[in-house]
Amino acid sequence: MNKYLSAVFLFIIFLGIYYFGSFSKIPFADCVGFVLSAEKGIWETTASATSHFLYTNTVIFIKNLAGINAIEASRFLVVFSGAATVSVIYLTVKSISKTEWASLTAAFVFGFSFSFWRNAEIVEVYTYNSLWVSLFFFSVIKTFTENKRIYIVLSSVFLGISLWVHIQNILLIPALLIFLFYFRNEKKYAAASLFIFAALFGSLFILNISQGLPFKLPYSSDQGTWVEDSLKKSTVQYVKDFFQSFAYLIYNFNVFTFFGVAGVLILYKTNRKMFFVFAAGAVCVYGFSTFYAVSDNYVFFLPFNIIFALSIGYGLSSAKYARLRRFSWVCLLIPAGYLLFYKVVFLTEKGKEFHASKEYKGGLDYYVLPWMNNNVGILEFTIDKKQAPEPIEWMTISAVEYIKVLKSKGYTEEQIRKL
Repeated sequence: MNKYLSAVFLFIIFLGIYYFGSFSKIPFADCVGFVLSAEKGIWETTASATSHFLYTNTVIFIKNLAGINAIEASRFLVVFSGAATVSVIYLTVKSISKTEWASLTAAFVFGFSFSFWRNAEIVEVYTYNSLWVSLFFFSVIKTFTENKRIYIVLSSVFLGISLWVHIQNILLIPALLIFLFYFRNEKKYAAASLFIFAALFGSLFILNISQGLPFKLPYSSDQGTWVEDSLKKSTVQYVKDFFQSFAYLIYNFNVFTFFGVAGVLILYKTNRKMFFVFAAGAVCVYGFSTFYAVSDNYVFFLPFNIIFALSIGYGLSSAKYARLRRFSWVCLLIPAGYLLFYKVVFLTEKGKEFHASKEYKGGLDYYVLPWMNNNVGILEFTIDKKQAPEPIEWMTISAVEYIKVLKSKGYTEEQIRKL
């Protein structure tokens, strides 16, 4: 089958999966803040760690172009980006492995991985960010495997653009620099690539400085001191964070974690240059995400998860695992695995206690199952003046403002509860 036809089929399949599993009501966390920004329709003009300049403005552009509301514009961008990322994963693995079944399996494993699937079902920036990051990795691998020098330039274009979506991608700069070092003999392309990246990165600072804003704004925020707090943890907490990161890895990739590790070892033996490029990106992202002092740090692993999914595909393509080809369909059972884990946890006392303590936003359904249809909404929670057992004012403040905006547009409280 033509690889591009396979990529199209994957896109359609996951577009359907993500769309039908998408949120019924605006979920908790940062979701309502993103929708509020889009609903106001005021173009984002600053680049800070939390403004997500390109994401916000892309949603507003879609909203204005299609004449739809902010919720549906956000849903379209998130679901479309999620499905497109899965297709890029497939094309990237196919480029390095030349093996159809391994490429398809890796794409399904990544598409069904909890962290990515969950973010394809809510209003968040991470699937859109993953699309640009996956295109960066695609370009890097294309340069190594097909000797097409234009991808040296495109790698910087995609990584540079990704910085306008999420500043966390500065953690991939070491990978880009090592990549350009290996292709330094291609002076014209390497120089152009470095210049383009510097221009895209530097424009973040120029945009802010031109408005009299602080130079450090692109990598800082007045909403929290998360980076500083990450350096103040106890030794015990650092150890707990480290083991928690392994739990995230296993929950995302289940039995296929083995092939990810195998892929790393095989790449080290067969292509050291490519190995060091991806190792630089993986270590920086994994290290930062592991110890970052936020409650939802699992989302920051996504660029690493993309690298690991590529490694799974490369590991599966090894001749020593060829006999496993007939078992590749097992990746289709991953959704059933989530459901089984959910049922098992619900049978335990700890599971029941956790469900009860988090029931205000869906309990175990919210934390264990990636799909979000029939979810509990932040707007109905706020309208009904319900109380949570933990501080969530940072969510309800945006919810209250969004409710006011909707009421000014003629929505009744009963209509808002359904959003």
